[in-house]
Amino acid sequence: MTPTIVRGIRRADPEVISALGSYGVATVHEAQDRTGLLQPYMRPIYPTARTAGSAITVACHPGDNLMIHAAIEWCRQGDVLVVTTSSDSTDGMFGELLAESARAWGAVGLVIDAGIRDVAELTAMNFPVWAKAVCAQGTVKATPGSVNVPVICAGVAINPGDVIVADVDGLVVVKREHAADIARRAADRATREQIVREQLKSKTLGLDIYGLRAKLAALGVQYIDDLG
Repeated sequence: MTPTIVRGIRRADPEVISALGSYGVATVHEAQDRTGLLQPYMRPIYPTARTAGSAITVACHPGDNLMIHAAIEWCRQGDVLVVTTSSDSTDGMFGELLAESARAWGAVGLVIDAGIRDVAELTAMNFPVWAKAVCAQGTVKATPGSVNVPVICAGVAINPGDVIVADVDGLVVVKREHAADIARRAADRATREQIVREQLKSKTLGLDIYGLRAKLAALGVQYIDDLG
């Protein structure tokens, strides 16, 4: 593919993005039929990290962060940088200075299927990052790539403008065109979960709430008083 920077992308409604972020990764993942979850090796650099935003996709050469610098110009308020490399890399491609620049241009987080550095500084400035690795190995700025093109990040296809939801449970992507529907489904699920939560607090068993006694019987599970 010819190295390309796409300057304009379509984004989901900010209120829809905010709603998806409020429900969190686990609920959103369930609401869209357990799809869109990035691989679990992608971890937040601090446990309270949480964000949701529109994906600005960045395809880089491993060990080269040139295209991250190029992508920041096209960030707008509420965007999340989503960085991939053309082959496996753990080099520290993003650190404090890039975070300062990205935040100034409106970015609210980073998802990078490679390495990052300056973790203490990134944590102190509360810039949320999900990465494959932490590594002090520096990078060069020499190889062309692309910005705002379809990418594969941690095993999931992501288009520019798709919604990224991220928290301590991991990362899930919601297709931009489905975001409003998934937000409604997540709201319904959250309501149902609150009802179940109250039932569980009152000592109603999940076996009875979910009708699992019949499942146990169908599977041949027997109750006996003791093993004799």
